[in-house]
Amino acid sequence: MTSRTTSTAPSTRSPRRRTLALGGVAGLALVFAAPLAASAHVGVTPDTTAAGSYANLTFAVPHGCDGSPTTEIRITIPESVITVTPTVNPNWDVTKVASETDPDYTAEVVYTAKTPLADGLRDTFTLSVPLPAGEAGDVVEFPVLQTCEVGSTEWNEETVAGEDEPEHPAPAVVLTAASEDAHGHGAAEPSDDSGTEAASADASTDAAADPAVGTAIGLGVAGLVVGLAGVVLAVWALRRRSS
Repeated sequence: MTSRTTSTAPSTRSPRRRTLALGGVAGLALVFAAPLAASAHVGVTPDTTAAGSYANLTFAVPHGCDGSPTTEIRITIPESVITVTPTVNPNWDVTKVASETDPDYTAEVVYTAKTPLADGLRDTFTLSVPLPAGEAGDVVEFPVLQTCEVGSTEWNEETVAGEDEPEHPAPAVVLTAASEDAHGHGAAEPSDDSGTEAASADASTDAAADPAVGTAIGLGVAGLVVGLAGVVLAVWALRRRSS
């Protein structure tokens, strides 16, 4: 009986499959890194941005101060916002600080943690406010002082259109054109807290104007392009081998 030895050529499928996998992974990494980059700051999400309307502004705190737990969030209220109603957060005590020059005006809203918020955990704080009756494109900033067990961070730097985003940008709302309700009975009634559950079309418009969100969208598109390139390269390699 004659034995037969069969030689096995090195497989060329694994490298090509790795090419496909790496291309897809690179694309997905960029897609998911985009929203993470955009959420690295203490920011604000409004449920409406129409000038002169009532809005629920949700401030998000995604991390501590260089790893230290957060103990206090102090939100500065701009003079153009004439009143503010804080929403209760069961994990925090809330205090309205009156202006030194006008006791009827709230200058700050302070949330103090009952238990420090650990770094890497996220919490939100919602304020109901009447937005100023300004022009579309006007920016209303709400500087925030984040105090931690060790150290603090001031989110108070102005974001200038066309320039790089600062390291610690102040949370801001970009006004859009006033709606019809803003000049009627709707302007006199605060909106309810259901705005934290779903964003309105105006909120989407404001998000598009946010430089951080714009950067996130750009990175997401770049990630999809990289992933598609990986797929095309893998298909080309397989077709070349089969021919």
